Amino acid sequence: MLSFEALADPTRRKIVELLAQREQTAGEIVDHFTMSGPAISQHLKVLRTASLVTVRVDAQRRIYALNPAGLREIDAWLMEIRGFWSARLDALAAQLEEEDERNEKRSE
Repeated sequence: MLSFEALADPTRRKIVELLAQREQTAGEIVDHFTMSGPAISQHLKVLRTASLVTVRVDAQRRIYALNPAGLREIDAWLMEIRGFWSARLDALAAQLEEEDERNEKRSE
């Protein structure tokens, strides 16, 4: 999944966190980092390619926002994984309860 590859980088995760607060111009995003504008631009390009952010042009400014569609892909994957583990954990809980009941009966 391209979105997970994009989020593997801590700078890009921080950009996503910033955009979760509100839309921001490229300049505002750059102000949060010590790296150069062109370096941040490359990170933004990766996030756009992964469909995690969108950009719109307003005169001379580029305004970035989170892309809900890209985030839904991640959420769908997480729901699938949660479902897998939920079933496994429910089965484990049932097994442990049965063992507890057997141990209680033996100690009576």
